[in-house]
Amino acid sequence: MNLTESLLHALKAHGAHRIFGIPGDFALPYFRIIEESAILPLHTLSHEPAVGFAADAAARVQGGLGVAAVTWGAGALNLVNAVAAAYAEKSPVVVLSGGPGKGEARSGLLLHHQAKSLDSQYEIYAEITCDRARLDDVATAPAAIARVLASALRHSQPVYIELPRDMVGVPCAAVQSEPPMPVDEDALAACVDELLARLANARAPVLMAGIEVRRYDLEAKVAELSRRLGLPVVTSFMGRGLLADADAPLVGTYMGVAGEPEISRLVETSDGLLLLGEIVCDTNFAVSERKIDLRRTIRALDGQVTMGYHVYPDIPLAALVERLLARVPATARRFDIRRAAFPRGLVTDDAPIAPSDIAIAINDLMAAHGKLPIACDIGDCLFTAMDIEHTALVAPGYYATMGFGVPAGLGVQAATGQRPLVLVGDGAFQMTGWELGNCARYGWDPIVVVFNNASWEMLHTFQPESRFNDLGEWRFADAAAALGGDGVRVRTRRELAAALADAHAQRGRFQLIEAMIPRGVLSQTLSRFVAGVKRLSMPGATTAGEGGRS
Repeated sequence: MNLTESLLHALKAHGAHRIFGIPGDFALPYFRIIEESAILPLHTLSHEPAVGFAADAAARVQGGLGVAAVTWGAGALNLVNAVAAAYAEKSPVVVLSGGPGKGEARSGLLLHHQAKSLDSQYEIYAEITCDRARLDDVATAPAAIARVLASALRHSQPVYIELPRDMVGVPCAAVQSEPPMPVDEDALAACVDELLARLANARAPVLMAGIEVRRYDLEAKVAELSRRLGLPVVTSFMGRGLLADADAPLVGTYMGVAGEPEISRLVETSDGLLLLGEIVCDTNFAVSERKIDLRRTIRALDGQVTMGYHVYPDIPLAALVERLLARVPATARRFDIRRAAFPRGLVTDDAPIAPSDIAIAINDLMAAHGKLPIACDIGDCLFTAMDIEHTALVAPGYYATMGFGVPAGLGVQAATGQRPLVLVGDGAFQMTGWELGNCARYGWDPIVVVFNNASWEMLHTFQPESRFNDLGEWRFADAAAALGGDGVRVRTRRELAAALADAHAQRGRFQLIEAMIPRGVLSQTLSRFVAGVKRLSMPGATTAGEGGRS
């Protein structure tokens, strides 16, 4: 067995199911072994950011490791933004990069793709990964691989592995997985005692499920825990899609002033807010009507639990949930909840399309034919998704990078075999929408809805006086056939409903629906979000619709 085969077997043993990649000269030797060994299937795409987004989405929906394989320099550095997004949103993506061989490194010549130094790339990735290794010593390579892959799973964050191209075929021992990190049982018991006591003493406890619940495959257990504790459950904006298919007392999604007032009051007045795996960031909490006092919350994140001024380090979320289930009786408590009602019944007339119409049309489609997993880009398409029935959802809700949606949809279909629905704005589609041209090779057939208002509309909403947010006339639907799919441009609600029905009925080719939305027409959720951000960040300022300039 050679070094690359040893690495591939280790990836598979640690939960990797496939590799997304783009080859290059420094990567050709190990790409050849990936292809010939067939240890993991390889899907090549067209641009490195898409490779990263697809690997990220695959890890999110399937669990285990996502894998992005690229060449040195021009490839790996082009991947940086996607890996930064995975780091911010805690997705365990393994970056495999080719690298110069030892002889090349000693040649004294500057190498093509080199930036400042031969180590520049390695140092850059230190900022956006939780562990890294350069496999330039076959004797230490198995231990390095084991350490790095264990770090990816333990922290649920990206890692970086560099393969010098003269090392990929060197004979190598198999990788022995590292044992799980031990948990201090006394500390865990004390933590659970205090946590349960705080919940018991709270008048209005609430459980907020965050992204680590998905990353560590805890949705079913957290649903069971919420039933036993009798707690109402919410997700954050970033955690939307969690518990969609679990039997949990899920009330809805907390979005502060942009969301349902009843849910906002529930969260903001709670004296026992249990944040399980929730990233405390501006996306989730900056638009709170009433500022949440974090000292009165219980936070379990990043392997530690914080309650007031008490911090319990080295308490993994999975261990905490397991111990809570062991302590709380199995008899479910009754909690009466009012679940959010999602709009249905699109009026199929000749009125122009608004984002809310897209949400209603999708709800109607899923009511008739069953749920579809959703891959969503940033922008009003993501705020519109908040009005869509709870279903599996991947989106860059915190890092908020454009270009995620389409390649993420490809990653979802590759990982699950399920046909995804992709929601994407026209600006983001310009970046990565052309990856749809790879669908025919792999039999992927997503349904893609492009929100086309010829504008970076979310940016325009925050700064309406700037003309640089206006985009030109790009006829995306016309390009679909050239990319191997079917496309249609729709302008009315009647045309939208018909196009979605036709797209769902067609299998084997991607279906692109270009929904033309008048510039300046926003979803109600985004309108509330923007107004809330402006009001909370600039007290006294007027906003569009309140007498200010628009």
